[in-house]
Amino acid sequence: MSAATPHLTSAARLVDTEVAIVGGGIVGASAALALRRRGVDVVLLERDLCGSRSSGVNYGGVRRQGRPLSQLPLAQRAHEIWGRLPALLGTDGEYQRTGHFKIARSEADLASLEKYQAMSRDFDLGIALLSGARLRERCPWLGGRAVGGSLCPDDGQANPRLVSPAFALAARRAGAQIFERTPLTAVEHDGRQFTLHSGPALQVRAPVLINCAGAWAGPLAAQFGEAVPLRSGHPAMAVTEPLPYFMQWSLGVEGGGIYCRQVARGNLVLGGGSGVALDADRARSERSALAALAVQAIELLPALKNAHFIRTWSGTEGYLPDRQPVLDTSRTTPGLIHGFGFAGAGFQIGPAVGEVLAELARDGRSSTPTDAFAIDRFALADAPAAATAH
Repeated sequence: MSAATPHLTSAARLVDTEVAIVGGGIVGASAALALRRRGVDVVLLERDLCGSRSSGVNYGGVRRQGRPLSQLPLAQRAHEIWGRLPALLGTDGEYQRTGHFKIARSEADLASLEKYQAMSRDFDLGIALLSGARLRERCPWLGGRAVGGSLCPDDGQANPRLVSPAFALAARRAGAQIFERTPLTAVEHDGRQFTLHSGPALQVRAPVLINCAGAWAGPLAAQFGEAVPLRSGHPAMAVTEPLPYFMQWSLGVEGGGIYCRQVARGNLVLGGGSGVALDADRARSERSALAALAVQAIELLPALKNAHFIRTWSGTEGYLPDRQPVLDTSRTTPGLIHGFGFAGAGFQIGPAVGEVLAELARDGRSSTPTDAFAIDRFALADAPAAATAH
């Protein structure tokens, strides 16, 4: 983002609105939709296509299980939104509540899952623990490395390539002005309103600005005196050829590692490990990460022993040191609101985050607790002067 302020040409467009949003992923697009449903005028700027970055290339897990307890109010709110997706967006996005199963590879893992079940009981996730004979009866497809696990039956999966763009399309139908392939090149605040520039061709003026720029949100926050230690990460992802359907649940592993789900056509979508950035806009899975992913996959799912990967990919996600997002109003600049840093786990909670951002923009407060996501929780002295992704 350039510090220089471009001058409008005679043919340039000037747009005044109540709320401007930077970033058209699932968070920004759902915020735009929620604002329009509340009767608020909104303009959204997306430098590429809405839903084309991490919101559209992620694994597609829609899970509450395993989240920090501080995120569960958001997750529960999102769970209700996911349940009415067709009415809200005009598509189900291949969303299904197939269940999410977190695998334990040791007795210590199993104890950890049991502890989480107890700690999350007030949120009524319906988690059930499986081990021993019951595990083998329910999961004959699991390899011997698994000793147990926990099942959250109403968690599930969806197709991010359908869901994330659908939020932007629904927002546009509701009256949001959405500018794609429109990068933010400069922004300033005069004490009353923001002026956003996309080159010399477009200016957007608004009293409220929502920063949903994902892994690229750091420079915008830093410009207004709220630098955060945001770094970028690049998950290694792959999909197999279609296999005979054998697994309904979406899978994770306690302590981290592989995650996997099988779609109706038979393909298995897998992730785990890290890819590599090619430049500021592109990333890919590395051979070593894919090899490690294949080893873990075969250990847990022997049916994959002779399966072929038919496509691999990566993306760029924003991570903060505690792997919790920033979801907060600015402490330095009136009208500035932040929603970024979801550490690769923003897909499920994204629709609820959008509603919270809309509430903050319109009412200055939200009905969902967000104290754990304050932007000033980091020691700013330790943050880089211009925290940025690759």
